[in-house]
Amino acid sequence: MTIPFLELRRQHDNLRDELDRVFAEVVGGDRFIGGPLVESFEQEFAAYSGVREAVGVASGTDAIELALRALEIGAGDEVITAANTCIPTVAGIEASGATPVLVDVDEARFTLDPAELAGATTARTKAIVPVHLYGQCADVHGIAAHAREHGLHVVEDAAQAHGAALGGRRAGSLGVAAAFSFYPTKNLGALGDGGAVATDDTELAATLRELRSFGERRGGEAMRKGVNSRLDPLQAALLSVKLERLEGWNARRRELARLYDEGLPDTVLVPPEAPDAHHVYHLYVVRSGRRDELARALEQRGIGTLVHYPRAVHQHPAYAHLARPGRLGRSERLASEVLSLPLYPELTDTEVGTVVGAVHDAHRA
Repeated sequence: MTIPFLELRRQHDNLRDELDRVFAEVVGGDRFIGGPLVESFEQEFAAYSGVREAVGVASGTDAIELALRALEIGAGDEVITAANTCIPTVAGIEASGATPVLVDVDEARFTLDPAELAGATTARTKAIVPVHLYGQCADVHGIAAHAREHGLHVVEDAAQAHGAALGGRRAGSLGVAAAFSFYPTKNLGALGDGGAVATDDTELAATLRELRSFGERRGGEAMRKGVNSRLDPLQAALLSVKLERLEGWNARRRELARLYDEGLPDTVLVPPEAPDAHHVYHLYVVRSGRRDELARALEQRGIGTLVHYPRAVHQHPAYAHLARPGRLGRSERLASEVLSLPLYPELTDTEVGTVVGAVHDAHRA
């Protein structure tokens, strides 16, 4: 049996009629930038996330950049984030003009460790960007306490956390703003790039709407230097179709994760769900000192895996200058040990059982 790491076609085959209907509706109209379809999705996604506003943009990376710029964070400022994130997080920070500062993570659930913030905060620090990794929220309670003490903004990187929650509040509502990605592989994925900034601050949302469209207000008057970063109506309409199913898909992800939890050998470590968290398992990630050997064994059995992420940010040549020797060791160890197993709503129980059996076989070999 061949089990791909991810097969988006399964989801889209199930939605074919509705996606075709939406495509025909958009193509048959005359509005391809902005308009009612974008506004409708923004309202739906804001309500889903538990905030007043959502502002559609072109990507999750742009969402980080524009959220920081709307908060007047830029050149000369520092923004703290986790060292074990994907490059778009730091790319978004750098695009705002600010300097990323990396901190280490909690080795239990792999997200930014609030205890590391004190050693990274300076007079130039203006914000913290916690990354809700793999579908689980970072410890925003601890992070927010430090932020309040030092007058810092918390901007969530929620690219992997559509529907995740902490203490009963959804990702997107835990900071002053949150950056979401709708990259096709996400729990809520478009058929191309897309993103949004969620916020409870209506004035901040108004600033974001100017920034995403050349800094212009209605009427074409440029009030600030902006960019071209807009979620188009076709993607917005497709996302509206998918948003109706997101809770069901997330529930299925949690069920598949439970099957993995119950079946995997104790020699493979899985980051636990925090007691006050609602994990939506964008990825199901295990940790093994024999990671590369395990990945090869699964590949030989036709099972796809990926590594998220094989390098901490500062281990990439382009970001070596962000290294903090002796301060990022947990992120570095995770990069050498994590492995993502197949998990998506259309995966079958039988396929999970096959993966579990193959992991057991690999560890007995």
